[in-house]
Amino acid sequence: MRKILLFLPFSFFATTAIAQEVKTDKDFELKIYGQVRADLFYNTRNNNESVDGLFYSYPMDTKLDANGNDLNDQDNSNMYLLYTRLGLDLKGPKLGNAKTSAKIEFDFRGSGTTLSLIRLRHAYFNFNWGKSSVLAGQTWHPFFGEVSPQVLNLNTGAPFQPFSRAPQVRYRFNHRSLQLTASAVWQSQFLSNGPDGKSNKYIKNSCVPEFHFGADYKNNNLIVGGGAEVISLVPRTQSTVGDKVYKVNERITSVSGEVHVKYTTPMWYFAAKSTLSSNLTQTSMLGGYGVCNVDTITGKQYYTPIRTSTSWINVVWGKKWKVGIFGGYMKNLGTAYAVSNVYGTGTDVDQLVSGTAEVTYNLPHWRFGIEYNYTAAWYGDLNHKNGKIINTHSVGNNRFVASATYSF
Repeated sequence: MRKILLFLPFSFFATTAIAQEVKTDKDFELKIYGQVRADLFYNTRNNNESVDGLFYSYPMDTKLDANGNDLNDQDNSNMYLLYTRLGLDLKGPKLGNAKTSAKIEFDFRGSGTTLSLIRLRHAYFNFNWGKSSVLAGQTWHPFFGEVSPQVLNLNTGAPFQPFSRAPQVRYRFNHRSLQLTASAVWQSQFLSNGPDGKSNKYIKNSCVPEFHFGADYKNNNLIVGGGAEVISLVPRTQSTVGDKVYKVNERITSVSGEVHVKYTTPMWYFAAKSTLSSNLTQTSMLGGYGVCNVDTITGKQYYTPIRTSTSWINVVWGKKWKVGIFGGYMKNLGTAYAVSNVYGTGTDVDQLVSGTAEVTYNLPHWRFGIEYNYTAAWYGDLNHKNGKIINTHSVGNNRFVASATYSF
């Protein structure tokens, strides 16, 4: 006890000294921010999801028991505070002619199926020369961008809206109303799918990052723009044929694009985005790739991407009381060549349709909201000739969310 009493004044003086040092350094600014957030959800069906249902995606297909009852027709509900977060914004002294800044942000989402542990969200530093800037570190994937839905669900519109944070090096150029962006992107927490499930080894063995190029027009309350990305993965480095193992050189390269618009006023928020994707599973979207040819001697596989089209629209009105609606649609467009097998996320889904309505009450530092979402998914069989889904049937889920957030 005596040691604790002696340690407390020392801690106080040490903390005060550090705070004074930060405060008196005119070239260094530190801002602490964060939130305490509680989410309660209820579903009428089992769903494809993560974070034990907190990050919702779409309803699961029917799964019949011996009596013909659907095992996935099951209500479920829970409450979490895992997206409580804390962050630091730092501004430092100039490096040459560049203004320097950095961000560190984390929450308690954990990793994989391990929850309630600290997880890194953002960690990057930025150099700003005025018209141009360079960012290095982990932040939002370029396809998430500056245009995303305002919804209570923590998926922020996924799988219709690309959702991912990734390590990257980003160059940005601004001139009047024009903004140009070029990025090299890797993978850490949000991963591509492949023969061994989700893993970062596909891009690691590729030795080539994902490349993104984007352009935006910004004027007052309006943003209009688009972007394109190319990703090249190595699904496997070896194959087994009979009792023999061969080293193989495999690669799947695909190109995706998106266009977006956002218009805001003090009372209105309007945003929309459409994405034509090829193997964007690292951004929480559906799709992947299929095997279109196999070397009968070495077992080397050749691949073709699964193409999907997704679009969403979001309209929000109000200030203190806000009313919002969201609609999303996804269509599986199949593959360019016949396939014998497919790897990815939701490769048996032909279509997704989702609609959301929400009401939030907003005060300084506080937000309370309720939201209703209905999502329907059409499942079927793979048509090996073109990678499309045939013989479809639909399932649906009703989801209710209540959320309270205290921000500081």
